[in-house]
Amino acid sequence: MLALFGFVSLVALVALHTVIAGVATRFFRLRLNTSWGSVVYTLVLTPMLLLISMLVFTGVLNVGAGINLGSPTLVVALLVGLPVVLGAAIDYLYVPSPDDVELPDTS
Repeated sequence: MLALFGFVSLVALVALHTVIAGVATRFFRLRLNTSWGSVVYTLVLTPMLLLISMLVFTGVLNVGAGINLGSPTLVVALLVGLPVVLGAAIDYLYVPSPDDVELPDTS
């Protein structure tokens, strides 16, 4: 039963990290005016944010208890690398570009 709860909580953490990575990518695309700035910030700051979140969730809150993935490298790849790739792909491929969205006139 503990392994089932650990697996479900690990999958939920991957989903949460994917949402965080997608929102962070979108934030950088909206706020930065350069073409490479958002890519660099997404590739540098988003993994740092997810690494801190991973340490908090798996260390303090004990998410994924009872699951042995074999190596710490696989855990980091699953909880940091995969969500960064999925979040950025979702933002770049499925969400309209910030330049394509028309905002209403507020004046």
